[in-house]
Amino acid sequence: MKRWSKISSVFAILTIILVLYFVSSSGIYHSRDVAFAQNSSLTIISLSSDNKLISGGQFVISPNPFTGTGNYTIKDNSPDDTAKDKNGVIILSGITNGNYSIIQTNITPGYSVDQIQKLVQVNNSSGVVTFTDLPANNATISSSPTRSVTYTTKFECGSIFAGEGPLRPGHYDTDISLFNKQRFQIQALWNSVPTNGPSSNAILLKMDSETSKSITCQDIRATLGNNNENFIEGFTIINVPLDSTFGSGITMTSPSSNNINILDVQAFYTANALDILPHEVIIDKISFYIIQDGSGKIPANMMQKTLDISIPSGLNQISDTEKKVKDVLAKQYTLSDDDLSKIVIRIKDVSVGVGVLIDDHAISLSTVKPELDS
Repeated sequence: MKRWSKISSVFAILTIILVLYFVSSSGIYHSRDVAFAQNSSLTIISLSSDNKLISGGQFVISPNPFTGTGNYTIKDNSPDDTAKDKNGVIILSGITNGNYSIIQTNITPGYSVDQIQKLVQVNNSSGVVTFTDLPANNATISSSPTRSVTYTTKFECGSIFAGEGPLRPGHYDTDISLFNKQRFQIQALWNSVPTNGPSSNAILLKMDSETSKSITCQDIRATLGNNNENFIEGFTIINVPLDSTFGSGITMTSPSSNNINILDVQAFYTANALDILPHEVIIDKISFYIIQDGSGKIPANMMQKTLDISIPSGLNQISDTEKKVKDVLAKQYTLSDDDLSKIVIRIKDVSVGVGVLIDDHAISLSTVKPELDS
């Protein structure tokens, strides 16, 4: 009996081992795969205006959905497209979770590229975006629903110290203010386009109902990787998509719609156009007498009376007060060194104050009008 019990136990153990082997081999159970599987995917669909699938689409995704950095280009039915049997549908599997901007760069001949950037969020699920491509000879774009609203603003940031810039020497600053006056969250995409330079990557901007945000020179420099104080200028482009995953759900069918202006956008500019930037300076106010003038060049009515002069002074610097006064007299009355040696002055008093150079400060405010993209 005991022997039979041992044989039964061994048989049961062998049976369990065999079952686990076949289950793991068949892919029904694999603890390592379950722990590290990446189920996120991204689907890109190309449609005609009558909702038919169009093949040949090519797209640039930012950032790269597999690495999280740089850009990634995918074409319909290319090796990474797991939906090769379906023209007009691209599926990327096993991608990294995140927010992505997608633009279409090519489509099958006979159709025009959809030029509206799409935004999609992927978070342990499947993100889907759709591009609508009109016939190349279609001239009725204005009658199609509006798919985004764009605000384009000028920016000027940094300092110009001499004649190296397009503007007068001074300091220039830009603050672009945005107000979401809608009763729902708005999500927009903005990027910087510097003069004579490449455009920056797009930045996702989320705004809750009745809230405001700003884009400053510091933000613009960050998008361009420019962290110095050199002068830069260009444009910012703020795009509010209406028909993508990040869209607000609004559909506008004509430019006269009352809801065309999704956001209130205003650009605030400040400029100081001085040859020298304004700053505080120390001022010495010197009271003195002219006791004797052997040069005969100083007017007689200035002799033996209290005179005042204000001169910029350096901090913690030792200076000759009498020489400062004589230098001013020499400039005003065209005195030579020999003339100055014949003039005797006495310093009565010196007082120190702080002055500020005149600030030629300009401020302007511009309301940015929206543009419709169909």
